[in-house]
Amino acid sequence: MKSNLFDIRDRVVVITGGTGVLGREIGKYLALEGAKVALLGRRKEVGDALITDILSLGGEAVFYSCDVMDMASVESVCEKIMARYGRVDALLNAAGGNMPGATITPTGTLFDVQVEEFQKVLNVNLTGTVIPTQVFLKPMVEAGKGAIVNFSSMAAFRPLTRVMGYAAAKAGISNFTAFLANEVASKFTPGIRVNAIAPGFFLTNQNRALLTNPDGSLTERGADVIRQTPFKRFGKPEELCGTIHYLISDASAFVTGTVAVVDGGFNVFAM
Repeated sequence: MKSNLFDIRDRVVVITGGTGVLGREIGKYLALEGAKVALLGRRKEVGDALITDILSLGGEAVFYSCDVMDMASVESVCEKIMARYGRVDALLNAAGGNMPGATITPTGTLFDVQVEEFQKVLNVNLTGTVIPTQVFLKPMVEAGKGAIVNFSSMAAFRPLTRVMGYAAAKAGISNFTAFLANEVASKFTPGIRVNAIAPGFFLTNQNRALLTNPDGSLTERGADVIRQTPFKRFGKPEELCGTIHYLISDASAFVTGTVAVVDGGFNVFAM
């Protein structure tokens, strides 16, 4: 039996959405735990600054500009990672987002949803997970091992008001995770595991204005979230790192097709 099931030293971990609040925090943590981290994102200046920070702390990481909606872009990055490291041990599909036109305001209705933006939200979250999975799964299949972690959401469990497009996309992520876990184990190898993480409410650049006012006080929606969260606070980005670590390590060797909830109890709240 392996003495340290959580040892991820020298594992090559690819993170899409690597310049987002959550992706940055997770990437830095894994690099400082000894993983070789490849961060993918569209904000080069943010990515370069993060790499400088990680290297200064003794971690190993590299940044690649990449559009997860562009197959050629993702394939090009995969080729560079394979040339550099020779393998891909884990993929974290953290890219995603929302758009105003795919939401419904408190005074709006379904008729106000802009179908074009609704489609874009579905694409960036769901298709933006499928494309990197197609690309980075190939070297895992060749190696006969690997781990994929998708990013779901509380909105996948229940029909949260307002975020119609985002919720539909994240429900698709949870379904895709279960589907892919069976597909990969059945047709390729049980050495490749597919799971998802469902964060509760964490303040990011995308939701900050929705949950908090400019002075830091809670909006009405923010107050509703806190009221329904037993921990009575928002999550901190670093509080996702332990679950991610577990899901890409040998500690979860018999775990696949699951959605790990990290939400301070939000999903089990009842009056």
